[in-house]
Amino acid sequence: MLLAIDVGNTNIVFGVNENNEWKNHWRIQTDHLKTADEYEVIFRSLLNGGKICNTNITQIILSSVVPSLVHPFSEMLKSLYPESKQTVVNPDIYKKLPVKVLNPYEIGADLVANSVAAFQKYGKLTTVIDFGTALTFTTIGKDSEIRGVAIAPGLNTAVSALAGKTAQLPQIHLTPPPSVLGENTIHAIQSGIVFGYTGLVDSIIERTEEELNEKLHVVATGGLSSVVAPLTKKIKTIEPLLTLDGLYHINSFVSEN
Repeated sequence: MLLAIDVGNTNIVFGVNENNEWKNHWRIQTDHLKTADEYEVIFRSLLNGGKICNTNITQIILSSVVPSLVHPFSEMLKSLYPESKQTVVNPDIYKKLPVKVLNPYEIGADLVANSVAAFQKYGKLTTVIDFGTALTFTTIGKDSEIRGVAIAPGLNTAVSALAGKTAQLPQIHLTPPPSVLGENTIHAIQSGIVFGYTGLVDSIIERTEEELNEKLHVVATGGLSSVVAPLTKKIKTIEPLLTLDGLYHINSFVSEN
């Protein structure tokens, strides 16, 4: 079995894969201050609760955009699975992947994983939109290379900024409001964020297609993809586990080479 872990700024997503099937997966909150021992307790509890035996984990792949957590996680995983092969996604392994990474030290490991999964499923001329802490657009060109990335604040990040910088605007749950014309504070914020980001998404894709002079297959992933994607003109596919799928494929390519 493969244990794949993606450490993000807000959440840590991890899952156990056997024969290209996710047997179980989990999402926990990222805490930069937790020690390796504390994360070990959490992982041991969740994996045991999912009836995953430690001895069944033979391979581990770790992706992190939080540098301070790479070492604690590596130590934690060595303690939990001392016999398992461990791979950390970093520029040293990018040359083994089917997608060319043109700026290996300028791109997050999670975006590389997304790109590999999208390329394996949909091929060239694909854009992945990840609705995470940041809203990212990663485009794979016609030569199987990551052409570039666009980054904007994520939806919840934007809401938190509003709540933190204004005296009367609350932190809210994001869902499409009944009207673009908000009749109360909550609906007003939902309108501006949800409908506003819908326009942002379609605009970025339209500009990307114009610049490449190509039509793109657009794939969405991340926590709020299910909220925004149905409202857009451009998003055709939602893949909730795309990053984990990418880690599975990366592990396969690294093992083969």
